[in-house]
Amino acid sequence: MKIVSWNVNGVRAVLRKGALQDLVARHRPDVLCLQETKAEPHEVGWEARGYHHTWVAAEKKGYSGTALLSRTPPIGVTTGFPRAIARRFPLVDDAGRDATREGRVVTAEFATHYVVSVYTPNAKDDLSRLPLRHRGWDPAFLAHCRALERKKPVVFCGDLNVAHTELDLANPKPNRGKKGFTDEERAGFQAFLEAGFLDTFRLFTSGNGHYTWWSLASGARARNVGWRIDYVLVSAALRRRVKAAAIHADVLGSDHCPVSITLTG
Repeated sequence: MKIVSWNVNGVRAVLRKGALQDLVARHRPDVLCLQETKAEPHEVGWEARGYHHTWVAAEKKGYSGTALLSRTPPIGVTTGFPRAIARRFPLVDDAGRDATREGRVVTAEFATHYVVSVYTPNAKDDLSRLPLRHRGWDPAFLAHCRALERKKPVVFCGDLNVAHTELDLANPKPNRGKKGFTDEERAGFQAFLEAGFLDTFRLFTSGNGHYTWWSLASGARARNVGWRIDYVLVSAALRRRVKAAAIHADVLGSDHCPVSITLTG
C-alpha cells in the first residue's frame, strides 16, 4: 500500500497545472491525502476515477480544507475531532476563530489501520495562534490519534506546520522562536514521538537538506532553502510494515512537495 500526502495550496490551481493528475498517474497511490485544498467539494471538479473521495471544506471560503482519496472504499470516514475531544481542549483562538470549523481533519478506517489527513493550524507570523497550537490543537490531535489507536494502528500525515529539529530547516538559528520553530510547536511534535508514533522519513534518512516546503521568495526552492514540515507518522505497531518513506521534491505545483510511505500487507 502506498500512501501519499501533499499540501497542494489550492487544489483547483494544481489541477489547472495538471500537477495533481500527473502525481496520481506517476505514483498510483492507494491512499492520497491532501491539505490546504481551499475549495468546496462541488468546486473541485476532478473525478479521479477509481478512488473513493472525501473532501472537507472550511466554513470560510477559499481557506484551509483537507481531502482523503482511496482505491479501497473505507469502512468509515469521519471529519474533524470527536465531540468529546473537541470539548476537552481550547480550540478557539484569541480572535474567536474556531479551528474545528476549518476543515482540518479527515479520518478513514480501513481493515488493518486508520489513515488521517491533517492540516495543522499555522501559528502566524505574530504567533497569535501559538496558544491555540500549544494548549489546544496539538494535544487534541494527539488525543484523537491515541483514541483511534485503541482500536487499530494509525497512520497520520499532512502539513504539521513545524520543523521538529534543527536538521529539519535550512536556517535554524535565525528562525528559532519564529512560527514553525518555536519551543512550543516542537514540543507538540515531540509529544507524538513520546506517545510511540514514528516519524517514518527518519526511519530511513538522516541529516539535513531534506525539505518539503520552500518560500516562494528569493528562489528558495532552487537553492533548497526550505523546511521539513510535512510528515507521515505511524503507530509503532506498523514499524515492520513500513518499507519506504520518501520526499518527492521533484513534484512541482505547490510551495510544498508530496511525501509518501509504502506499507506491506
